[in-house]
Amino acid sequence: MPPTRRNLLGAALGGAATAAVGLPASGAHAASWQLKWSPSARDDGLGAFETLEDDRAGSHPAASPHIRTAGDNWRFDMHTVDRDTSTDRQRHEVTGLRNGPGGDFLKWTAGQTWRVTYAMYIPNSLRATTSFTHIMQMKQPGSGTSPIVVQSLRRVNGVQTIELKLFDDDILVGRTDLEPLHDKWIDVDFQIKVGNGTAGSVRWILKNGSTTIIDKSRTGVDTFLADRVRPKWGIYRSLGDTSGSLRDCHLLLTRMRGYQLV
Repeated sequence: MPPTRRNLLGAALGGAATAAVGLPASGAHAASWQLKWSPSARDDGLGAFETLEDDRAGSHPAASPHIRTAGDNWRFDMHTVDRDTSTDRQRHEVTGLRNGPGGDFLKWTAGQTWRVTYAMYIPNSLRATTSFTHIMQMKQPGSGTSPIVVQSLRRVNGVQTIELKLFDDDILVGRTDLEPLHDKWIDVDFQIKVGNGTAGSVRWILKNGSTTIIDKSRTGVDTFLADRVRPKWGIYRSLGDTSGSLRDCHLLLTRMRGYQLV
């Protein structure tokens, strides 16, 4: 089988398959989650992130900023007239984990295991679509790179769902109905072992209060392109939807935390 683009990019950093994300190593010095990022929307504002991608094409300046803080929440506003630099889609996203305005940002590199937890509020106006609507991505920084992992709102046989996929290999990690999650705060727990070839793994948990909605993992998967992995949050959606689901909407995030397994 010919090597893939991802294999070529990460060949120098290949490794063996690992245990499930979140399971500490055996032995005298078992690994544990260490808190590395705990921003406050009130105190850190948008300085909690490495970069902002807010109306990059300047398509709707009257509504700027589309990404802002609202009390203890980070808010992403999307309007049907908004356009990205690629005019067949819309994008208002933040990237990376920065420790306060002007602080250093955290770099996720091959062999490391990271975890982000947060609460998200998806209003009924932010609906699943027949084409892509991503609300979280894992990517290699830089232009022209495909996503590695995507958390998306997708219509499947007419049903609104939220799912997590390994993008390049089209591997579905998990999927559940979206409509019961609309208009309420849902807790997200996402874990990733950054690894090339079969050295990566992911775990995705959604909770509604004390109720676990979904808890799915995949091991032996490719979670690395080159350089490093960087998370993104916000609304990134195609205008190619055929279900009539595109409308003015927003997304709220709060209590964002980042941990490294060390």
